[in-house]
Amino acid sequence: MPRFSVVVPVHKVQGYLHACLDSVLGQSYRDIEVIAVDDRSPDGCGAILDAYAARDERVRVVHLPQNVGLGRARNAGMERARGDYLFFLDGDDTLTPGALRAMADRLDETGAPDVLVFDYARTHWWGGTRRNVLAHLLAEASGDVFTAAERPEILDLLMVAWNKVYRRDFVAREGFVFPPGYYEDTPWTFPVLLSAGRIAVLDRICVYYRQRRRGSILSTTSRRHFDVHEQYARVFRFVDARPALAHWRPFLHAKMGEHCLDILSKPDRLPPSDKAEFFRRTAEMFRAYRPEGVPVSPELRVLEGSYAGYVLRQRTGRAGRELGRRVRRAGTATAARYTRARSAFRRPLDPDLAVYSAFSHQGVLGDPAAIHRAARELAPHIRGVWVLDDEERAAGLEPDTEYVLLGSPGYRRVTERATYFVNNVNWSGALDKRPGSVHVHTHRGTPLKYQGADLLDRPGARLGFDVPQMLRRADRWDYSLVASRHAELVWERAFPCRFTSLRSGSPRNDVLVAAPADRGRAVRERLGVPDGDTVVLYAPTRRDYRRDGLVERLDLARFAAELGGGRTLVVRLHPSLAAGPARGLGLSELHRRGVLVDATDEPEVQDVLLAADVLVTDYSSIMFDYALLDRPIVVYADDWDAYRASRGAYLDITAEAPGHVARSPWELAWLFDSGTWRDEEAARLRSAFRKRFCEFDDGRAAERVVRTLMLGEPMPERPAGPARVPARVPAQATGRDLLAPS
Repeated sequence: MPRFSVVVPVHKVQGYLHACLDSVLGQSYRDIEVIAVDDRSPDGCGAILDAYAARDERVRVVHLPQNVGLGRARNAGMERARGDYLFFLDGDDTLTPGALRAMADRLDETGAPDVLVFDYARTHWWGGTRRNVLAHLLAEASGDVFTAAERPEILDLLMVAWNKVYRRDFVAREGFVFPPGYYEDTPWTFPVLLSAGRIAVLDRICVYYRQRRRGSILSTTSRRHFDVHEQYARVFRFVDARPALAHWRPFLHAKMGEHCLDILSKPDRLPPSDKAEFFRRTAEMFRAYRPEGVPVSPELRVLEGSYAGYVLRQRTGRAGRELGRRVRRAGTATAARYTRARSAFRRPLDPDLAVYSAFSHQGVLGDPAAIHRAARELAPHIRGVWVLDDEERAAGLEPDTEYVLLGSPGYRRVTERATYFVNNVNWSGALDKRPGSVHVHTHRGTPLKYQGADLLDRPGARLGFDVPQMLRRADRWDYSLVASRHAELVWERAFPCRFTSLRSGSPRNDVLVAAPADRGRAVRERLGVPDGDTVVLYAPTRRDYRRDGLVERLDLARFAAELGGGRTLVVRLHPSLAAGPARGLGLSELHRRGVLVDATDEPEVQDVLLAADVLVTDYSSIMFDYALLDRPIVVYADDWDAYRASRGAYLDITAEAPGHVARSPWELAWLFDSGTWRDEEAARLRSAFRKRFCEFDDGRAAERVVRTLMLGEPMPERPAGPARVPARVPAQATGRDLLAPS
């Protein structure tokens, strides 16, 4: 008997069906059966299903004699299911890699619950991916099993059948089936969750929910949306038949009202001539099922009035929102005019005022933070003010750290008068550079991939980048901080502006050169690394050949297992991926289970580097920083050709690597199993890499910047030997091509 019965109802999805079935049959977890139900599809779906069944014995196909709709097609599959758990997957959606293994592990961990709820991400037709906005509910409930009464917020999640798996004998015992109709998920999910004695959650994205360009069937304009009333009537009949569930009536009453008003408010759901009737039927049901003595929320009181009152309220709301937009636009224009008029009356610059920002105003971080600390010690007369984008970011600041919020009056006052501007990204285009001000651009690392003007012939890589605007903002730079002559040459070509390169080194990396020995140990303790373990840090970068930047290059659970005992895998995602679906695709769940440590939220990446004994990365600039520690580095370059072709690179990192290079998961595992990752050749490669790319980093970079640019002391002499000019790398360049002068 298989663990999972995956029921796939199919109707007019031939363009997506291959991807759906491949995502299921290609899972590493293979104890499954797939019951594909051809709901009399008029296209080629039936033939596609038969071809899969001929190739894979786990696939069984049911051809229905007539079209019965999604719910009853699921019932047809469920009748033939033999697995411990039922999983209903729509034919145009897909499973994420490793999803079934994660489900099976969580079911084992929680002792075979009645229902397991997991997460999903919407994948849009134009390429974007967005995780469920209520994913935090899964994280909060990821402890032991519970009932809906113990965690009623679980009912706020999307009420669909496909974001859960169901113990088959529980479903059979309760007699649950899908009804016919348009909104068949409603009378399935509510009764199932209200009846389940043991619910568990998996804080992991297991399904990619496809968002078609023309929308789903529920987004079509039709009278079939009236079906929602009968489906909620089924829910209430179910509750009425079970006195123990009577306390849920107020909750379901409110949900019904919210759901129906949501349908009514959508411009593309109901024909205009049917909206008044839909409102009246909703209001009738709302009155009929209203529990005695339960007050109605302000949002639902409209259902106690007339349709004309509802329409008036909708129009008033829209008018108010439009008025707000107009006021904001007018305010912006007025502010711009006021700024221009005031420019002739600016007060003189304050020579003792410096303004700092990092990572688009996200906190006291990176190179600007290191310079700020050095300035407080060496030039205490200079007042340092940080720009933050949100008040919440100030929560972790030291009490004596001065800050202003972006766009506030305080922000305008300090940026109008400051002499020094220190940032690792460009300031807003609205910030004018005043004569006499000093703009210091620190960058965010040594460049490996194309930057600035070099992106002009890379249309895919510059998605979301306005290169001309980027260069106009860079025209304000007075100084560009560099850690090597490689970086100096790249920045001067990528940003053809009138700045001076300062061979200062990277201030953020001073701590890597001169950190106290116990700092790394303290970070390991904070991360929960067992004493004596070897810490393997995996820090991948984003991919420009994917719109969302996310490409799953490595099975983290497998890699952690292959590392073996005495080694802890620590993962740090690229900042641009931290808030997206990447963590929901298994990372958060693996962290919770103790398989690995997710260090993405550690504010200072240098702390994570100090805690690591070896770095595994692909093409992240983090390798240039880590090389300062003289610890082993392994480059995982399984898609180097694709990365180089899409983004462009200033050197062939596989030919001039800071350590051994692995081009497959098996090579990576072998490097660690054999001990090759830290052999003499690895040390030789690391030494040559560090000599070339870290030549100005001596632990005094921040001091050098403050003394030179703020105190006016002469810049110490730096090495002035010949440098190799980084070439513009052809898509299929060899290592020799990369060393050729440009």
